Amino acid sequence: MSSSRQARAIARAGAVAVLTALVGALLPAATAHAQGRTVQGGRLDWGIKSSFQSYVTGPIAQGSSTLQGGAATVGGSQFRFHSAKGSYDPDSGAFSAAFSGGVRFLGHKKGGSYELDLTISRPTVKISGGSGTLYADMVSKEKGTGKVTSTAQVPLATLGMSGINMKGGAGPIALDNLPATLTSQGAKAFAGYYTAGTELDRVSLSTDLAAKSGSGSGSDKPSKKPSPKPSQSAKSDEKAKAGRIEDAAVDWGVRRTFREYVTGSIAQGEWKLSAGAQDGGALFRFPRGEGTYDKKKQTLDADFAGAVRFTGEHGLDLALSKVAVEVKDGKGTLFADVDSKGSKSSKGVTLKKAPLITFAAEELKPKDGLVSLTEVPSKLTADGAKAFGGMYKAGSDMDPLSLAVGLDADAKLPALPDLGSSASPAPQAKKAEPKTENTASDASDSSSPALPIGIGAGVALLLAAAVTFGVVRKKRAATDTPGSDS
Repeated sequence: MSSSRQARAIARAGAVAVLTALVGALLPAATAHAQGRTVQGGRLDWGIKSSFQSYVTGPIAQGSSTLQGGAATVGGSQFRFHSAKGSYDPDSGAFSAAFSGGVRFLGHKKGGSYELDLTISRPTVKISGGSGTLYADMVSKEKGTGKVTSTAQVPLATLGMSGINMKGGAGPIALDNLPATLTSQGAKAFAGYYTAGTELDRVSLSTDLAAKSGSGSGSDKPSKKPSPKPSQSAKSDEKAKAGRIEDAAVDWGVRRTFREYVTGSIAQGEWKLSAGAQDGGALFRFPRGEGTYDKKKQTLDADFAGAVRFTGEHGLDLALSKVAVEVKDGKGTLFADVDSKGSKSSKGVTLKKAPLITFAAEELKPKDGLVSLTEVPSKLTADGAKAFGGMYKAGSDMDPLSLAVGLDADAKLPALPDLGSSASPAPQAKKAEPKTENTASDASDSSSPALPIGIGAGVALLLAAAVTFGVVRKKRAATDTPGSDS
């Protein structure tokens, strides 16, 4: 063999060896198992069956629905369940998420009871092998007999999963408008109002993901560092700090029907939170309270951070900010600055530290360093009626109020319902991973970034090797032309 041919053979063999080694190195990375994830935080929006809601509140049943366990409403006909917990396997696509909260329907009142009495709570979505099921705790009074049945985690509805690829998601996991069909067990638990196969309202959900505990990779959410213990000098100043609030939060949803009006078909609006306010679904949290508390006099004076602004059609533009709470003589008042732009039919209103609602606050005794009031009823004031442009009269029932006041650094405020990172007051959930298989963006799916990045880097090396091999071939072509020395 001539020296040039021998050189070409060696180069060709070297390039093939490089290509083989690179492919062998990449294949394990491409087929490596993705780490299981923990579902931690999120919300599920579901109207159950809108026609059933209309029947309950209509002229025949003349009933109502009440929310339980922090559940909220969005739009005109959806209920929002919160604080998802569960698991997700990116390899198989298996997914499980249990949500908190419930809704109770009452109708056909006779005497002191209701013939229609149905509670649906703790909805859980489980997806495996391309099929999905929605489970829920059910308490129902059977139609006709009045027999009350309570069953945990009834397989209430099957979910349409056609065209949805659950594999490879990194979070948040979001599924929009899944068709839901009543099961035979669900029909029985639904007290006989509907038969199996009945189409229910579509289901939308969004959940955050965190690494499983013990995996060594930690949570996707930053952990809160433990508060340092007070020094001796801090302890010596304890008496000087007596009466000072260390931390506080007030939770108030304004009024359920007002929120439904804002996001419903008439106003078609939304609310936005700012300056630290947090959305708990059925309530808004105004945090970072500062002020004083007098245990002996049972008085409280605190200012809170945060603001909320409601906007929508027909001139809706109402902002509440600089929330404050005062308690004296067993009565509490919530104040806020009010800025309402007004409309053609109503004048704008600007109020400073206006008393919006009043509430009972007879017991303000600390326990474990915390003074708290939980879901106490509230009434609208005259200034509050002005703030809402006369939509509600003074004395109208507003949403319950919860108050938590920490008197020492170790006191823990109650947890806020966890709606997940993509929570929004709008009834439609934001599109997110996993994507359906037939979408054009699947080719560049970023839901599992480690795999595309690894392959991308390998491809670059493969191309480099191919270029090197091509250069060798080009040189060979040049030297093998007729009339060469070889």
